[in-house]
Amino acid sequence: MILSANIQTAPALAAPVHDGPARTLRIAAIAMICATMVCFTALDTTAKWLGVSLPTIEVVWARYVGAAVLGLVAARPFSRPGALRARRPGMQLFRSCMLLASTIANFVALHTLQLAETSTINFLAPLFVALLAWPLLGEKAGPARLAAIGVGFLGVLIATRPGSAAFQPVVIISIFGAVCGAGYAIATRALAAHDAPETTLAWTPLAGVVLLTPALPFVWVPPPTLLAWGAMAALGVFASAGHWLLILAHQRAPAPVLAPFSYTQLIWMIVSGALFFGDAPPAATLLGAALVVGCGLFLIVRERR
Repeated sequence: MILSANIQTAPALAAPVHDGPARTLRIAAIAMICATMVCFTALDTTAKWLGVSLPTIEVVWARYVGAAVLGLVAARPFSRPGALRARRPGMQLFRSCMLLASTIANFVALHTLQLAETSTINFLAPLFVALLAWPLLGEKAGPARLAAIGVGFLGVLIATRPGSAAFQPVVIISIFGAVCGAGYAIATRALAAHDAPETTLAWTPLAGVVLLTPALPFVWVPPPTLLAWGAMAALGVFASAGHWLLILAHQRAPAPVLAPFSYTQLIWMIVSGALFFGDAPPAATLLGAALVVGCGLFLIVRERR
């Protein structure tokens, strides 16, 4: 879930870096974006652990119901009657559906792939944003940007090794999730100038709650332990905390300043995979991840210029 490179920041925050208050705000924002990546790592780790004993739809539903409750608490619709009124409800629904599709694809992939592998594929999302921004937002992709996108795809091919015995077909589902994540990021960018962060946060889990709740009686499996119940509750906490920190960070610093720190998630995913699942990423996965991250950083540098 790589979004930090794709969310607009208020022009007022583009203060000189040597200014004292601006520097303090940027340091706080960097700390928030790093904490965001820890939350998203905890979210994927918990989902992978729960997926061993529970259906994917049930795990995804738990993630969205928890996020919906916390999003409503943040929006405070009873004390602020207009907090849930979106100026572009159609775009909010599209954004919510894109995130739901991305989450389902990611949680399905987590059944089979290592955390480091899903993280590497998810880092394609900013590259897809750069590719899709041309037809959708009119932001033309030049030769250098297209070359970086191509090398990023090469990195994923190296990491997933299609044609070899190590290749898992579920990689295709994970790539589809990255495409949906890019759609989510583009919608977030389009909504930044129209709706308040609290409104967008409250609308985010809408599709997951509305579409998955009717299916829940057909797939429900009671969590086997109290720990599993607690893990299901934690899904919503990790998701809401991560998205909220992401919003707060982008209120305090420009996206190009924050984007490089989103790649710290790969480190946490490798550590978490080793600690909780005994995963040791092969050299090909690490090499492919390095290529994908390098291409993402290259695009960020070009955005700064």
